[in-house]
Amino acid sequence: MFLSVFDVFKIGVGPSSSHTMGPMSAANRFLDLILSNEWPRPSSNVHVDSIKVSLHGSLAHTGIGHGTGRAVILGLMGERPDSVDPDRMDAIIDEVERSGRITPPGHPAYQFQPKTDLIFDKKVPLPGHANGMSFSAFDKDERLLVKRIYYSVGGGFVVTDTELEQMRADKKRASSGERIPFPFATAKQMLDMAERSGLSIAQMKRANEETRMSSEELDAGLDRIWGAMNSCIDRGLKVEGIMPGGLKVRRRARAIHDKLQEEWRSNRINPLLANDWLSVYAMAVNEENAAGGRVVTAPTNGAAGVIPATIRYYQHFHEDWDQDGIRNYLLTAAAVGGIIKHNASISGAEVGCQGEVGSAAAMAAAGLAAVMGATPEQIENAAEIALEHHLGMTCDPIAGLVQVPCIERNALGAVKAVTAASLAIKGDGQHFVPLDACIETMRQTGYDMSEKYKETSTGGLAVNVVEC
Repeated sequence: MFLSVFDVFKIGVGPSSSHTMGPMSAANRFLDLILSNEWPRPSSNVHVDSIKVSLHGSLAHTGIGHGTGRAVILGLMGERPDSVDPDRMDAIIDEVERSGRITPPGHPAYQFQPKTDLIFDKKVPLPGHANGMSFSAFDKDERLLVKRIYYSVGGGFVVTDTELEQMRADKKRASSGERIPFPFATAKQMLDMAERSGLSIAQMKRANEETRMSSEELDAGLDRIWGAMNSCIDRGLKVEGIMPGGLKVRRRARAIHDKLQEEWRSNRINPLLANDWLSVYAMAVNEENAAGGRVVTAPTNGAAGVIPATIRYYQHFHEDWDQDGIRNYLLTAAAVGGIIKHNASISGAEVGCQGEVGSAAAMAAAGLAAVMGATPEQIENAAEIALEHHLGMTCDPIAGLVQVPCIERNALGAVKAVTAASLAIKGDGQHFVPLDACIETMRQTGYDMSEKYKETSTGGLAVNVVEC
């Protein structure tokens, strides 16, 4: 089982990896399909004239609040999550709505009327996953030429229906077919391989990554990921105002940051100082995410603030931090994130927020424990503590927006991650509940959880708080 660090951490835009980045990538894939020879053409004279899209399940229920429709339009215009300019998105969408056409680079213009050709189908879920979507292309006589179903399975990952079946078959065989030196699919395997090899989790993860790229390329990629995270914190600490979406939720990170800076300069005693800095860093990221800014999936957009906040905490409060430490943090966190995704889920639509903020906290706790000098056993313990205390957490965003309770939830997830790392590193790594058992419990809990608490905004806070 191998999931690259760059599969776990992907640069994109907010507010949601599964509801924004995933659908944008699905639209990219459908455009690529149209130009390919992977579908039977009735004749050489038949050409695609129009495209229609339908969104299902959680994408239909909360897609408006998550900007899913906007993401589909941008994707059909050839924009990609890691390169789209957030400042140009509104203008691109306005042009499509005005003209009724999409004009992706390298393609002819296609007819596409967002009001009629982009359907939010809340009645008919697709069978493979809660985040399903269907893309169809028609000729000028409105005859169907090609249709594909895609699923956005969390963290920006997109698969077709056949690929999803293959993924599940691979899980049962516990093999992806790719040869790597340390093919751990579970936490127990990871610890066994660490003991036999004498390597740290970060070193094993690095060895796996270097089967695909050089050490220099890996370090440059890791530095690019942290650079994007760090820039997101900085932007979030500078911007004020009301976040989009209609809830009129005000950004708070800058005001809190200013107060903390004042406290810092005055040398006033604040026993909660570390927690306050952790919280403001996480909130800064998730306020940027809610506004559609540039973020990094960690492992999702909805949970994007936990890991950057704990790395910034590491820089802020640990005098021995260095760039190699940040790289080892990210490699360790990605190793744990890959195990969670392989054996359970990081999708709020599939298992609730335990799979998003819970997974992020487990990854952050592992990464932080690693750079604090923890053994592999202590790192596994840290991840388990953090995940265990998010079990059962629902995903019930008010109005389908990644704002309430998501922004503060990241702050608390970061606090739990630091606490978990601290507890674990003070022990010897021996503990009662293995991480693998905790991950399986999360999977079972998510399976049993009512759909109304899994990113549909039909239960919990989403219905018990009056929208203003």
